Amino acid sequence: MSTEIRTVITDTFEMDYFRFGAEGKRPVVVLPGLSIQSVMPAADAIVGQFRALSEAYDVYVFDRRKSIPEGYRIADMAEDMHEVLRILQLSEVNLYGVSQGGMIAQTLTLRHPEDVHAIALCSTACRIKDTEADGFVKWISLAEERNAEALVMTFSELVYTPAVYAQYKDYLLQSAAGISDEQLQSFVLKAKATTGFDVYDELNQIHCPVMVLGGSEDRVLHENAAVEIAERLGCELYIYAGYGHAVYDEAPDFVERVSDFYRKYES
Repeated sequence: MSTEIRTVITDTFEMDYFRFGAEGKRPVVVLPGLSIQSVMPAADAIVGQFRALSEAYDVYVFDRRKSIPEGYRIADMAEDMHEVLRILQLSEVNLYGVSQGGMIAQTLTLRHPEDVHAIALCSTACRIKDTEADGFVKWISLAEERNAEALVMTFSELVYTPAVYAQYKDYLLQSAAGISDEQLQSFVLKAKATTGFDVYDELNQIHCPVMVLGGSEDRVLHENAAVEIAERLGCELYIYAGYGHAVYDEAPDFVERVSDFYRKYES
């Protein structure tokens, strides 16, 4: 891997990230979704995927903090990001929040609006209802049982469309063998942070530009979750027909669409 992985060190935690693109331009801060393993080893692939953004923006992709504590919540993740942005001297950033990362993005914007210029929310929700919690509960149970193979397959089957899942099934099975007990425990704590999340009543306090994107076949948070955010904010909404939760990875024009949204609000 050639992309440099850097670490922000605060008084209470450390967080890995990588950076690429047009240095000196407005930062785009990417907040990935819940994952079993860190996205950091996939840095080179992500750089390629985000080429449409990197031509005009200074792109930062962040992991979660290392050593997740018990009782960690989405609000804590948002405060972590605020501290990291402060240390890196980043403000008025464009946020790109995916799934759980979108929940962090909403919370960060509500708590620290000065940090944010515009937000693209992808396959996310402003609250987790009982029907959306079912997948998380199953994933948590499998991780607590240390059943990495079942967790990877159950997670991937819900996140990806059937065709993509079938195409990569063998690779996914192989990847499960490299998952450690420490990674499974971290996943449990991150997944538990999502349950009970709810900023619906506060959402109309967000006043920066927002675009919400989702897939019509999302089996994790469902299309209605994206619609609910857009209706609450009266903001731009785009639903990809035939795509699932991982539309952000599967739709070929997804990053370009996000980039076009950001450009509309540059002075």
